[in-house]
Amino acid sequence: RNICAANNYNIDGLTIINEPDTEAAVQTSVKMVSNRQGDILMKGKVGTSSLLKSVLNKEWGLRTGNLLSHFALFEVETYPKVIAVTDVAMNIAPNLQDKIAIINNSVSCLIKLGYRMPKVAVLGAVEMVNENMEATLDAALLSKMNQRDQIKNCIIDGPLAFDNAVSYESAQHKGIRSEVAGDTDLLLMPDIEVGNVLYKSLVFFAKAKVASVILGARVPIVLTSRSDSEQAKYDSILLSAAASK
Repeated sequence: RNICAANNYNIDGLTIINEPDTEAAVQTSVKMVSNRQGDILMKGKVGTSSLLKSVLNKEWGLRTGNLLSHFALFEVETYPKVIAVTDVAMNIAPNLQDKIAIINNSVSCLIKLGYRMPKVAVLGAVEMVNENMEATLDAALLSKMNQRDQIKNCIIDGPLAFDNAVSYESAQHKGIRSEVAGDTDLLLMPDIEVGNVLYKSLVFFAKAKVASVILGARVPIVLTSRSDSEQAKYDSILLSAAASK
């Protein structure tokens, strides 16, 4: 209340629950959202594992049976449009079925944001299928599954190296013919290591603006990095509000 007063922020009409115990605060928040007393859940100064434990509680949590996945939107000066990246924070080493679920979560969110047929680039270190590189095998399978309508409402191509995914000229130079190359809406990461490095590289090196959300629960979950700016956290709330439609 003191902070709000010092910043001339009117909190009349807001419900403030003072719960000093961290675990109790997390459980209370999740239960309130579960009981439809809230539309979005946001992580504050609590551990991610503590929050997710409550979210996945079988009695009063927010689980749906869907895989939870992290979705981030970036605005980068060197790319002509907003680009989404998944998954950089939830799934450590997703298998093929996990990647299908991650794509479906992300595509559903993009459609809510106004996209009609988002273009998905499945990333690998190279753009050729290599039997010794699992990411390229998964990428080829996902691309073919999309062609056979096993994954709908999007256009998937892969494997694509990062340069081909975001640069039409690079793809042309390598002789790659693709509807997605250079016009990507969503980058699917091969694993959390690659995703996390890309996320932080875009923020710290490219000075990208970012908003992120956890998808797959009954409501969107704002789960930002401790190093994210105030603007990123605010934008993540806006993204979650749009994703909750």
